[in-house]
Amino acid sequence: MSSRMFQGVVLQMKDGIDRVVGVIDADGIVVACSELTSIGEHWSGAVAAINAADNGITRYEGKTFKPLAGWGAQFDYAAFVQGEDPESAALCAMAVVAFNGAKTSYEEKHDKATFVKNIISDNILLGDIYTQAKELHFVSEVPRAAFLVRQLGQADVSTIDVIQNLFPDKQTDFVISINETDVALIKQLPEGADAKELQKIAKQIAVNQELGIKVVIGIGTVVNHIRDLARAYKEAGVAIDVGKVFDTEKTVINYENLGIGRLIYQLPTILCQMFLQEVFKK
Repeated sequence: MSSRMFQGVVLQMKDGIDRVVGVIDADGIVVACSELTSIGEHWSGAVAAINAADNGITRYEGKTFKPLAGWGAQFDYAAFVQGEDPESAALCAMAVVAFNGAKTSYEEKHDKATFVKNIISDNILLGDIYTQAKELHFVSEVPRAAFLVRQLGQADVSTIDVIQNLFPDKQTDFVISINETDVALIKQLPEGADAKELQKIAKQIAVNQELGIKVVIGIGTVVNHIRDLARAYKEAGVAIDVGKVFDTEKTVINYENLGIGRLIYQLPTILCQMFLQEVFKK
C-alpha cells in the first residue's frame, strides 16, 4: 500500500480538520500525518490497544484510533485523530470512510486479480495491458490456461472459496467470480504442459468433495502471453456451450477436443436451419 496515497487524503483533510490526523500501519509506524514531523514514528503501544479493542474506536495517549477495513483478525491500517473527546471519535470515523474509499480504489487499480479479470472480460485496452503489467510486476510471457467452472442447479457462494483453497498461490493462479454460477480459474502452467495436464487440473476441481454440487468445466487452449487470456477464456465458455449439445454426460470439456461440434457451433443459426429444412423436409 502506498503511503503517498494516504498522505494525499490527509492533505485534503488538513484544511477542514483543525486537529492532527493520520494513519498508522500494523507495526505502529506512522505512514501518513498532517503533522509531517510525525511520519515514520513508531507507536507500538497503539497497536496493542487497537487490537485489544476488537476493531472499535480506541483512545490511547491523547489520540483516537479506528482501524480501516481489512481481511485479517488484526488491522492492517488505522486512522487516528488528535484528542479523546466525542468530536475526535466522530472525526476519526469520517476519516476512516475517506481512507477506506481511497484504499479500495488503490487496491482495485493495483490488484493482479482485478487486472486479470479486466483482461478476460475485454475490459482493458491492449496498450493498457502492457502498461499495467509493468506497474504490477506481472509476468506476461508464461504458459497459462483458462478454466471456466459452471455450477449446475442451485449455485453455492462458497464454490469460489473451495477452488481458491485448491490453488492458494494468489501471485500465479487467479480464481475469479464471474457471476452467480460461473467461476474462472487462470492457472499458470509449467513449460511444455499438455492436454493431460489441463485435464488433471480440471478433474481436481470436479471431484473435490467440498464442492458438494455438480459442475461442468470448460478448458481453453494454452496461451503464452497475457494478451491472449481473453481468447482462452472465451474458448472455455464455448467448450461448455458445445458440450451441452454434443457431450451431455461429460464433466470436463476441452475446447481442443470439440471436433466437428466446434465447427457447427460457429455457423450462423440461419444456415443450420436452412440445412435442416433441406435434409429433413418433413
